[in-house]
Amino acid sequence: MGGEGKVVCVTGASGYIASWLVKLLLDRGYTVHATVRSLDDPNKTEHLLALDGAKERLLLFEANLTVDGSFDAAVNGCVCVFHTASPVLHPVHDPQAQLIDPAVKGTLNVLKSAAKVQSLKKVVLTSSMATIMYGVKLPESDGVVDETWFSDPLVCEQTKLWYHVSKILAEDAAVTFAKDNGLDLVVINPGYVIGPILQPTLNLTSEGMLSLLKDGKDLFPDRMYILVDVRDVAAAHVLAFEKPEANGRYCMVGKVARHLEIMKIVDKLYPSLGHYKRYKDGECVQPLPYDVSRAKAESLGVKFTPLEISIKDIAESLKEKNLLSC
Repeated sequence: MGGEGKVVCVTGASGYIASWLVKLLLDRGYTVHATVRSLDDPNKTEHLLALDGAKERLLLFEANLTVDGSFDAAVNGCVCVFHTASPVLHPVHDPQAQLIDPAVKGTLNVLKSAAKVQSLKKVVLTSSMATIMYGVKLPESDGVVDETWFSDPLVCEQTKLWYHVSKILAEDAAVTFAKDNGLDLVVINPGYVIGPILQPTLNLTSEGMLSLLKDGKDLFPDRMYILVDVRDVAAAHVLAFEKPEANGRYCMVGKVARHLEIMKIVDKLYPSLGHYKRYKDGECVQPLPYDVSRAKAESLGVKFTPLEISIKDIAESLKEKNLLSC
């Protein structure tokens, strides 16, 4: 356990990572203040209210990223805020209004609320590998990307990677605000998140995995995937709060894998999906051009889930929702 008597806040609680984080916190005995965009939307609330311990220790709050003071009530009395709320959209018609403002202003809104609370010990921010390894020259062989890397926002802007821009600017704003206001901030930087789904509707990454499982479709132009299990990301957030030594940023990538390696696992687990012919002759012998360091996350106590388990569990989740038959 570990969380008895402690009150924490999770923003954007209905999301993919946040739902698992709420589950884990309730399992550990915490009382959770969870914010959602609308208390009237059962897709945002029902799966949270059904969690073990929710009846006794989960309180839902309505909050909007772009409204000043919106998070004051939810954060009040908490010892930690886990700020996961941030839009993930594709395609984007108005990047400033749809992504950048909610990400940056929303982060500052949450931190301003946090700075008013004397009991608050720490803020844990859900950032992304988007802030670490884009718009920069990646290693070509045997190189390792780690927490000291920073994406180039100008290159991301030029290449219209608007989600990446929003996450870079939000993380920068959080670090500056925390420093100026004496807040203890820890940043979690997940890669492409996979694994079982608690929420009833699919998020963008799960939609991507569904199309990969069904059609074998490449999601990324370079055919490289930086993957992490959603449960590992949730665990990293909790450890970031519970471990006093947690500091700075944490890369959260369990496995860098090529498209072919993923499809071979899918074919082994679900031969009925019929990917065999397309991938049977391919061999996973080519060395990966780069890896992402797991050292800092592992030093925090994160135990990464094997890729095969994550793929099986997301496929089973999609089957339960009648979105995949295999």
